[in-house]
Amino acid sequence: MKILITGGAGFIGSHLAEKYLDRGDDVYIIDDLSTGTLENIKHLQEDKSYKNKLFVTIDTILNHDVMLELVGTCDIVLHMAAAVGVQYILENPLTSIVTNIKGAEEVLELCNKFRKKVLVASTSEVYGKHTHAPLVETDNIIYGPSTKFRWSYAAAKLMDEFTALAYHRTKKLSVIIIRLFNTVGPRQSGRYGMVIPRFVQQALRNEAITVYGDGTQTRTFTYVGDVVDAITKLIECPDAIGDIINIGGTEEVTINDLAEKIRKSANSTSEIRFISYEDAYTKDFEDMQRRVPSIEKIKELIGWTPRTSLNDILEKVNDYYRVNE
Repeated sequence: MKILITGGAGFIGSHLAEKYLDRGDDVYIIDDLSTGTLENIKHLQEDKSYKNKLFVTIDTILNHDVMLELVGTCDIVLHMAAAVGVQYILENPLTSIVTNIKGAEEVLELCNKFRKKVLVASTSEVYGKHTHAPLVETDNIIYGPSTKFRWSYAAAKLMDEFTALAYHRTKKLSVIIIRLFNTVGPRQSGRYGMVIPRFVQQALRNEAITVYGDGTQTRTFTYVGDVVDAITKLIECPDAIGDIINIGGTEEVTINDLAEKIRKSANSTSEIRFISYEDAYTKDFEDMQRRVPSIEKIKELIGWTPRTSLNDILEKVNDYYRVNE
């Protein structure tokens, strides 16, 4: 099969590309390198066994002519491209909105033109400011005011979901929407606000581990290999078409406890330092106190549960940064 991965030089996209290449598929990547890097796919480009199997285009998904050819060529589209990371979104609000909304519109329009099955990657951010757990795909949405640009990403991805569902309902396009909860693992950058790589790098350098806010906010984390396994199975699941599906971990942890776990796993002498959200970001930021997914739907659809524990995830990220610092 021929697989198009938008954002394929990004963290998750590069792992997806590796999975499909290992499976024997042809993989087409488009990435503008705004948050992805060629370093993420360098090992794939240099692997002789993937010669004539991997095709990389450095361009924006807003380039209609390029996307027309790519979507027309491929059998399945995995739309992973997005402006991601709290830091990046707060620093580039207009670019982020345009990329996320217009990019999804371009992908969906062309997938409909060529009748190609498409998976759209959304985010747990769309749930907004809920404090209950677990978060179910049919939960209401609760956002802060539009003056807080932190919510622009969530609102844009929610608009992507509405658009994808509209194509399914009005055009019968085969669309699957996934909501990802804090995917982590090797090759993830801490530059854009991702907490585990940032904490790990700080711990390995014996620098202060900087916790934003009071650290009582909770999250779950999912290993990228488990997420890739879920995505490749969902895209082949007929019952997933036209639906929204959570993909996330089940071990809820406070950010305080996460920082302590990382300090211990890295054998670090780092202190844990608290920084206000305003000092860490801007006045445009609000946090979510709790973010824990229900994974009942994905269990029912494909029998998926995360296999990699939080401790194992931290060990894998530690190992990666020990080599790549």
